[in-house]
Amino acid sequence: MRDLGIYIHVPFCGKKCGYCDFYSVKWTKQAAEDYTVAVLRNLRHYSEADRKVDTVYLGGGTPSLLTSMQIESILSEIRRSFLLDQQAEITMEANPCTISAEKLSELRNAGVNRLSIGVQSMIDSELKMLGRVHSAERAVQAVLDAERAGFENISCDLMIALPEQKPESLQYSVEKLTKLPIKHISAYILKTEEGTPFDCDEIKRKLPDEDGTAELYFEMVQLLEKHGFMQYEVSNFAKEGYTSRHNCRYWKCEDYLGIGPAAHSCYNGKRFAVDRDITGFIRSGIQQITVTDENPCGFEEYAMLRLRLKEGLYLDDFPEHRNDIEKKLPPLVNAGYVQTDGESVWLTPKGFLMSNSVISYLVFD
Repeated sequence: MRDLGIYIHVPFCGKKCGYCDFYSVKWTKQAAEDYTVAVLRNLRHYSEADRKVDTVYLGGGTPSLLTSMQIESILSEIRRSFLLDQQAEITMEANPCTISAEKLSELRNAGVNRLSIGVQSMIDSELKMLGRVHSAERAVQAVLDAERAGFENISCDLMIALPEQKPESLQYSVEKLTKLPIKHISAYILKTEEGTPFDCDEIKRKLPDEDGTAELYFEMVQLLEKHGFMQYEVSNFAKEGYTSRHNCRYWKCEDYLGIGPAAHSCYNGKRFAVDRDITGFIRSGIQQITVTDENPCGFEEYAMLRLRLKEGLYLDDFPEHRNDIEKKLPPLVNAGYVQTDGESVWLTPKGFLMSNSVISYLVFD
């Protein structure tokens, strides 16, 4: 039986950011308590006492809005319902404004050993434009408090290609971030998701064009790698030994079980999604799911996900497709989008920037 990752979607936010289209609702004390009870109930339902769990990820939303006791109760239930590996990577996302020094110590004692802190920028004017409630100074303090609390594995989020962003401001944020005691950076290009407040002409006309976005992306990749944060996925960079083990499960088609409204799973041979409805999640005995794929991780999906990783796709994983892929490689190699050593194929930073088109050509055309 394969190892398992567990994802807990915590759908609470103190304030919804204008660019975000993830499922979230406003935090209330009662809703958080009822939600936690429902998570425990669902963990017991899926219990496999002999199934080893080696990654746990509490994402959101803002998981750090839950109390330390609520986080501890969830992790304790995972230990009871599954075989939690002693060396498991246990990640929690956090907003800098929701983690005090005291709470960080409590979370570390509860078993959380990796933090993903939503910094986004080290410039206050950019944070205000994004709708973030923390300052750059508060983000720095959160990281330093986490280190003092015993967190050795800290990741920070960075957002690029912001409205009217210049290479100089991105360089400033990268330089400030990389001086902090962190091991991982997730760097995302700002997208104007349909239906969000940022999906408007006022924002869109201020966004960098394709050339400007490319300049910012390449600048970021070079700066991060100069500081020892090596790219291992389209949007992820880590110091040696600190790649996100849980997120790599997604890109390698490994099993993970999602609990909570809007959580997704690739579990026991099926992909399924939980309804985006916290009331239904709380009131249902078992979370209501929709099966999205009865037979996941075939060639197309596997290849598409593997090509998001710097290590790329091993051509012999699906030998029946090897010739088709190899025939398409020369123009992509010549254009600088991919590289190959004859055994595997992987995207360059230029290819990552055009990953949807490059992957579609290689896998689907």
